[in-house]
Amino acid sequence: MSRGSILRVLRRVAVLVGGGALLAVGVAMIVLPGPAVVVIPAAIGVLAIEFEWARRWLRSIRATALRARHALLGNSESGPNRGA
Repeated sequence: MSRGSILRVLRRVAVLVGGGALLAVGVAMIVLPGPAVVVIPAAIGVLAIEFEWARRWLRSIRATALRARHALLGNSESGPNRGA
């Protein structure tokens, strides 16, 4: 195994462990006090660095957030501070 391939494997493992730990903390925050709505997408973002399945989830989360934003604020891009 070459040095480059070992570093790739180590990076992948580090992303998996760090993102997995962050995701576990975020899931725990669903029932415990804390910003689970922020931590879970951040964990998926970390995992998306190395994993295609996490990239797909992140695209889905972004699309859902955008739809929610449009539903709450309306489809207009011109807000109160946009016309200046």
